[in-house]
Amino acid sequence: MNLLSSSYRTRNPVVVVPSRISSSVVPDLSLLSISSRKLARSRRCRASVKAETGADDEQLETEEKEQQTTTQSTLSSFSPALEKDLSKAVRKTAATFAPRASSAKSKNPAQPGSTLYTIFEVQAYASMLVGGVLSFNLLFPSDQPDIWRLMGMWSVWMFTIPSLRARDCSTKEKDALNYLFLAIPLINVTLPLVWKSFAAVWSADVIAFLAMYAWKLEWLQQSTDEAQ
Repeated sequence: MNLLSSSYRTRNPVVVVPSRISSSVVPDLSLLSISSRKLARSRRCRASVKAETGADDEQLETEEKEQQTTTQSTLSSFSPALEKDLSKAVRKTAATFAPRASSAKSKNPAQPGSTLYTIFEVQAYASMLVGGVLSFNLLFPSDQPDIWRLMGMWSVWMFTIPSLRARDCSTKEKDALNYLFLAIPLINVTLPLVWKSFAAVWSADVIAFLAMYAWKLEWLQQSTDEAQ
């Protein structure tokens, strides 16, 4: 009997069910609620800080934009005034030293469309072309610097600009010619110090001529408007 009872116990073990579960196994609901409230509070704090930071950033961006707008408006108002004063000084200087210009008080007979207007225009560009031929030593060639190459180097200033200024031209073209009348002598005197070439000086004069006309007559802006 003892053997039978022991074998029976081995095959069918007795499971002891505790009458009460330990309190350490079940989580405390009060702690969970407290932690959830703390988490929600921290999230709200983060959201408020982020909102304040975003508002500050927006305010800073707005202030920066206002400052940039003020600076641009100041520069835009300053640039025309400076250009106007500079043009006035150049016009006065050119009127003092240059030959008769189209800005003379008496009526200029070289009106657009007239024969005299065409003669002055043809004379201006023909002298520029002949000056280039002379400065490149293609006409009256010489191995030494001579009067012909010197005249070719100064042809734009001596013949082209005075011929164009003698016409009755627009205000923008007047300003361009006045600037050129003062700028080309500076080019012709300073450039030979670094590059002793009659052809180089003549080429620099022509480049300055085209650049000044493009700036004052707004050639690039006109081409952009036509392309659009």
